[in-house]
Amino acid sequence: MREVAVIGVGMHPFGRFTDKSIADMSREATARALEDANVKWKDIQAAYVGHLYQGVVFGQRMLSEMGYSGIPIINVEGACASGSIAFRECYYGVALGRWDVCLALGAEKMTHGLIPVPGMRPLESVMGYQVFPASYAMIFRRYHELYGLTIEQLAKISVINHNNGCLNPNSKYKLRLTIEDVQNSRVIADPLTMYHCCPNTDGAACAVLCAKEKASEYVTGPLVTIAASQLVSNSYETASVLENCVTKRACDLAYEQAGIGPEDLDLIELHDCFTMAEAWHLGNMGVCEIGEEGSLIDSGDIEIGGRIPVNPSGGLLAKGHPVGATGIAQVCEVAWQLRSHAGERQVEGAKVGMTHCHGAQGAACAVHILKR
Repeated sequence: MREVAVIGVGMHPFGRFTDKSIADMSREATARALEDANVKWKDIQAAYVGHLYQGVVFGQRMLSEMGYSGIPIINVEGACASGSIAFRECYYGVALGRWDVCLALGAEKMTHGLIPVPGMRPLESVMGYQVFPASYAMIFRRYHELYGLTIEQLAKISVINHNNGCLNPNSKYKLRLTIEDVQNSRVIADPLTMYHCCPNTDGAACAVLCAKEKASEYVTGPLVTIAASQLVSNSYETASVLENCVTKRACDLAYEQAGIGPEDLDLIELHDCFTMAEAWHLGNMGVCEIGEEGSLIDSGDIEIGGRIPVNPSGGLLAKGHPVGATGIAQVCEVAWQLRSHAGERQVEGAKVGMTHCHGAQGAACAVHILKR
């Protein structure tokens, strides 16, 4: 396999855009990525497009905005991990020599309201477990019972991520919150309130990948390369809520592929659809021991300037969650951080970053490690 570089990234800001179509947002994100990579549309040899709700031949419809080119365009759906999977397939297409220059796009225009958990049995639906806030509220209650994780510690995650979002021009929310603000917001699924939950948003993100050996034809300077790319799904192994097995397996495989451990990461962009999701993933990533998430949150280690900043972009909580675009937006953030282009939210000296997307509570989990 060849080494692969991320030579260009681009985003359309996340938010609610009643005056823009999904095609407008996809075109802008793609054009920004191509400009960043110094690549022309005619140079792209294939494209992978992640989305969940946008209908048939979505990628073909979106990329026709750039001009008809006749290239293979592959549509990818994997719930919240759709964009991450599109990026992974793009990576392997280049790494295995099928393409030299390839593009990964993720885009979504979301509806209002709660997203249902797929595959729930009738009893679970009657109990209210069929929507994600209820699911994560129940995971929190078990963590609280076993390990003493508090709702105030989860609220601190929301405060940190929203503060980071204030520094990100692509973030939906620019809110300076306190723990009291989070706790006093509207209850969604007791004890999770509105600011414990990420907002559904519109948005698009794009990345241009190139064989490292050919990257100098387009860009100069230090390159961001892909050190690991892993995708797993649920298995029949027995697991309690303590063991988010797909996150643990995906991260362990990625660490092995990259030849590093969690202690070598300089930042993480992880799937914080709820504050409990962030806490749940941290232990399974090996950033701390399972059960010590509360202490890690209180330590300040996950803040910008701490030992291992988590979601310096603001994460899903502040940036928003246009499902198909989220995974590639995480790649954009890590690429900007490793190139020292992240402005006020820059993680000083960042050389290794990881992205993580968790689709349909483990039906798909994609993890990528990028290095400068």
